[in-house]
Amino acid sequence: MSSSVSFRITRTAEDLAQTITALTQRLVKLEQRQEAMELQVRQQLQSVHDVPDEELATLDGIEQMLQETRQLLHATNVSDVSESSDQERDHNGHAHYGQGMAA
Repeated sequence: MSSSVSFRITRTAEDLAQTITALTQRLVKLEQRQEAMELQVRQQLQSVHDVPDEELATLDGIEQMLQETRQLLHATNVSDVSESSDQERDHNGHAHYGQGMAA
């Protein structure tokens, strides 16, 4: 009877060892899959944040055009203000001269 119990204990220990080995192998595979997925996610995030040089050059060109347009608008607004002041003076001056000529 003790040999029967000893056999069962040995058999159970072997089954446990096989189960632990199988679980360990599964755990290693899962860890490898997790690492692969993390690497893939990092690469995708990096590609999202990386802007191609050509696109950066295009954006820089657009920014330069916007600055030039703002400068032109500012210059146009300044010259419009000074021209309208000059025209008011000229208009008043002409009206004054016109009145003098009519008299």
